[in-house]
Amino acid sequence: MEQTPHIAMIPSPGMGHLIPIVEFAKRFILQHNYFTITLVIPNDGPLSKAQNTFLEALPNGINYITLPPVNFDDLNDDIKVETKVKLIVNRSVPSVRNVLKQLTATTRLVALVADLFSTDAFDIAKEFKVSPFLFFPSTAMAMLFAFYLPKLDETVSCEYRDLPEPVKLPGCVPIHGRDLLDPVQDRKNDSYKWFLHHAKGYRLAEGIILNSFKDVEPGAIEALQVEEPGKPPVYPIGPLIQMGSSRETDGSGCLRWLDDQPSNSVLFISFGSVGTLSYDQLHELALGLELSEHRFLWVVRSPNEGAANATFFNAHGQDDPFDFLPKGFIDRTKGRGLVVPSWAPQAQILSHGSTGGFLTHCGWNSTLESVVSGIPLIAWPLYAEQKMNAVMLTDDMKVALRPKIDENGCDGSNGRSRREGFTQPNEDLKDAAAKALSGEGSSPKALAELACKWKNKISP
Repeated sequence: MEQTPHIAMIPSPGMGHLIPIVEFAKRFILQHNYFTITLVIPNDGPLSKAQNTFLEALPNGINYITLPPVNFDDLNDDIKVETKVKLIVNRSVPSVRNVLKQLTATTRLVALVADLFSTDAFDIAKEFKVSPFLFFPSTAMAMLFAFYLPKLDETVSCEYRDLPEPVKLPGCVPIHGRDLLDPVQDRKNDSYKWFLHHAKGYRLAEGIILNSFKDVEPGAIEALQVEEPGKPPVYPIGPLIQMGSSRETDGSGCLRWLDDQPSNSVLFISFGSVGTLSYDQLHELALGLELSEHRFLWVVRSPNEGAANATFFNAHGQDDPFDFLPKGFIDRTKGRGLVVPSWAPQAQILSHGSTGGFLTHCGWNSTLESVVSGIPLIAWPLYAEQKMNAVMLTDDMKVALRPKIDENGCDGSNGRSRREGFTQPNEDLKDAAAKALSGEGSSPKALAELACKWKNKISP
């Protein structure tokens, strides 16, 4: 009897990267259960409690290996998060090689799926004659930009934020340089060099697995699927959202509180698993919520005056009291507002009937969860590709408002007039997402194409 086909998957460090590739693995196994999968996880220390809890709930057919932690004693403490993420994977290459050697000896390894910052593993895949695939957890627009970046790098001498005209990608709304991804905002920084390095590596993949779907990005996906020499085929398998949550994880009582609120009445506020605001931004947001007199559910994290993703590697490891909020804020908003520390069951909150809007950092995981639930958005992008996402959501999809931000990153009281009346759910996109996920939808079809390709692959 032929041995079960096996797939190795390598996420970049961080919960925001781990969740989508795990959800892809779970959905793939659910529909094609004759495969098995091993997650190969690079890191710079012990996994967080949240990561361990998440991984311990993996279904049958998916297991994981944590690689030995890499050493950063030779680096400065002020290294950018984006650079650190890429270096963790780069310095884990010898360990990845050992794991692939073991897997090729013990399984019928047919493919290695690496995410956007793990492409250094492609050379190892080819060394073992295993097919390399890219898992891209963000938008088709960001994927198009990555393909375009090497040309932009060769032809433009200034910083991209200083470009006099917006960047025009096929099938996308124009993007001003200041709204491009964070890693490309400073071309002298190592994070830019690493992003360019990986962008060039994307073409080495035999296929690109994209966490999006045609109804949400029709022009961009059509442009990606135009066949060109040296351009891998694209498989739009989205929308991927976190599966298998239950009310047992609602330790903060968010869902019980929502049960007691009127339909479509609550503004949900969250900046993702690592996003942080400054002290001034937190105060401005708190005062705005109080003045609005609207119901809200706010997942809040201690302020940070440095980078907006400063808690990337320790997002769940600290106490988070509320003494940084305006004095008396919690008492004055009690009854119509609920403030919870650090984490809440987001997908369940967004799908709850009492939730009527979402103030979001525009991370793609969060955006897709809101699309699936039909929730209108207020965009407050912080880092990574989130400004690009915000442009797409406001200018192209027209499902979000993006408040005008001053030099301190605050909207101020003038933003209230723009928010009045912004309560219409995004039913068209909600229906399109449901169609994409249905039995005959684009997501199962793309997964079936991958399964067929991998099943028929001759193992090394």
